[in-house]
Amino acid sequence: MKKILIIEDDQIVANVYRNKFAVDGFHAELALDGETGLKTMRTLKPDLILLDLMLPKMSGVDVIKQIRSEEEFSKTPIIIFSNTYLTNLIQDAWKAGATKCLSKSNCSPKEVLDVVRHTIGDSGAVPQALPTIQSTHSQKAKPATLGGEADSEFQADLRKTFIESLPATLNTLRASLQSLIKTDNEIARLKEIYELYRRIHALNGNAGIAGLIQIAHMSAAVEALLKELYEKPKNVNTSTLRTVATAVDFLGILFQRGTLPEKQEVPSANILVVDDEAISRRAVIYALEKAHLKSVSTEDPNAAFKLLSENHFDLVFLDVDMPGMSGFELCTKLRALPMHKKTPVVFVTSLSDFDNRTSSMMAGGNDFIGKPFLFIELTVKALIHVLRGKLQPANK
Repeated sequence: MKKILIIEDDQIVANVYRNKFAVDGFHAELALDGETGLKTMRTLKPDLILLDLMLPKMSGVDVIKQIRSEEEFSKTPIIIFSNTYLTNLIQDAWKAGATKCLSKSNCSPKEVLDVVRHTIGDSGAVPQALPTIQSTHSQKAKPATLGGEADSEFQADLRKTFIESLPATLNTLRASLQSLIKTDNEIARLKEIYELYRRIHALNGNAGIAGLIQIAHMSAAVEALLKELYEKPKNVNTSTLRTVATAVDFLGILFQRGTLPEKQEVPSANILVVDDEAISRRAVIYALEKAHLKSVSTEDPNAAFKLLSENHFDLVFLDVDMPGMSGFELCTKLRALPMHKKTPVVFVTSLSDFDNRTSSMMAGGNDFIGKPFLFIELTVKALIHVLRGKLQPANK
């Protein structure tokens, strides 16, 4: 009997995988943190290790490095779960010696089982298109399905249990957010950011195995933002905290409207980026590309208005201070266009002006983000507005 070691800090996710492996004839053991995982590895001597990169006490990358430093386990296959928005972490895992990388957001237990069988030479075919790290953000990505009547019932039960838990999950997230917002002590604030991060991390994993793609991808992006803020406290400011708060509120909307079968894909979108500064414009485009969101850009507000007059866009990012026509003026003009009366507009402004801008009239805009912004912060903003727009028919 082949032995599998699962190193995963979320007890629910870990138990789902252990039970799935047991039903299919594998011996699986769990470890809830990296240090315990290494100790268990040395006694179990597993044929394969399934490893979450986001672990307490010891990071998944450090666990991989330690595994590869021990001769007995230098060739043991390591399949990692990761958040696809954490590209640097994924690269570090590859360099450390990971064998395969899967996305937690839309990889089902059945698909993980197929990868495991293929990797250690057991019977079982590999699906034509596994949701590996290279394909997780396909705009046509569908919810992971398990295949077979028993597996379909299994995932349906997972989804039902997950959906029933969402009201309690939302209450917990909101309470954690309120504690973060009310805290003005830097050390206490970091602690609150970490606590919220761990809760969003768990949400990502649970939504993924339940096949709820939009919730999983939104929580994955928020998790990456919170991780960035925790590791680089200097980036905690009015803009980033406002983005976190907006994201938690939007997760509440997804909990209500994003669980239907027809909502289980990350929708495509056409986005317009208007900024006279080339570096800033490129930064916005790069942040959108992290979520595989297509964009058109221009430095000229007049050219932007022509584009808006002739094309439909799902979201517009406008620099506030531009020569010839400010972002506020362009927003007022685009609101007069029938097809853009309700198009979400996010103003991009200097962080020093952020508080003044947000308290003043927004000229028909929907949101602000402060320069210099984190790439993942803008990614989160974009996902919120794109997904909200696709949910809009449910409001009518």
